[in-house]
Amino acid sequence: MNNSTDLYTLYGAEFSLYSGKLRSYLRKKPISFTETHPSILTYKRFIVPRTGVRFIPVLQTPDDEVLQDTTVIIDTLEQRYPANSVYPETPRQKMAALLLELFGDEWLLNPAMHYRWHYSTENHSFLYAEFGRLLFPWLPAFLQKLLGKRIGDRFRGLLPNLGITAETWQALETWFESLLGDMEQHFGTHQFLLGGRPTMADFGFIGPLYSHIYRDPWSGKMLRERFPGVTGWVERMISDEVYDAPLLMADEISASLMSILQKMAVEQLPVLQDTALKIAAWSEGGENQELPRKLGMHGVLINGISTKRVLLPYSVWMFQRPLDYYFSLEGADRDAVAGMLDEMGARPFFAEPLKIRLVRRDNRLYLALPD
Repeated sequence: MNNSTDLYTLYGAEFSLYSGKLRSYLRKKPISFTETHPSILTYKRFIVPRTGVRFIPVLQTPDDEVLQDTTVIIDTLEQRYPANSVYPETPRQKMAALLLELFGDEWLLNPAMHYRWHYSTENHSFLYAEFGRLLFPWLPAFLQKLLGKRIGDRFRGLLPNLGITAETWQALETWFESLLGDMEQHFGTHQFLLGGRPTMADFGFIGPLYSHIYRDPWSGKMLRERFPGVTGWVERMISDEVYDAPLLMADEISASLMSILQKMAVEQLPVLQDTALKIAAWSEGGENQELPRKLGMHGVLINGISTKRVLLPYSVWMFQRPLDYYFSLEGADRDAVAGMLDEMGARPFFAEPLKIRLVRRDNRLYLALPD
């Protein structure tokens, strides 16, 4: 643990998906930090002026640098604290870590939002109170809950944008509970996704699995009763205990983890490919255009059921990371990862670099021509 003079400040919330990811990373690295729960005034007086956006988590460094976006924050801290990197050294496991962070961050948002907002009797009173306490801590409890309901209902209104409708509800639950079954099998043998310590794969998964699924009343009960192995992994990930056991030997990807990666290839990778194509069509080749957070709707499949989902450019910025890594490899390392992609059913999505490139500047996304 670093000295108290190196104390970082995390602006986050227990119910915030991406706060769960960053908090777990800080504990496991370990990096000394204190957590502040931002009120509506903190957003207006600190977060928006310092970041230009309204999203948590935000990390303030001991030198008063303010960082936003969990992937950017973690990569920045990995440069400052390179010991016990959360990125595996071997090619197959590093590619798996990059892919699973993307899967957890961007695709497991679907079940996380579904279970949170569709089980209203069990969840909503709990959530409205949490939103209200966080944003309006100076108000009496009944006003906190009233205002928390207004905030919470905005999030609930996002479900159709994610393709979560009456037609896809059951398909999404069936798919996600199959994924939990794969994880249950995996954690019967392994402490973490790639072996004896957490990697970026685990940090991508812990956000939705802790902040939504584990903590929310309905899904938390389901998880504890039906998936005790996954529950144990969540509790390892949120504890202060630091794990430094080796990853699986010989760059191994376990059969149980491969099953999870195959689900990603079927569900998420076609959506990412289509998103990149739609951005390319929108861009008409121009550079330095700022991308909106949402760019229309496109057709997707959720466990085989057709629906419409909002097109999210940020997911393509995340997809660039495993793509860039793949095309940086040569020789035997490239062959090893190509074989893993073949086993996943993902090789077609890595046939060539994207025709567009997205870059982050001042916490916003811009279009750039490919290198």
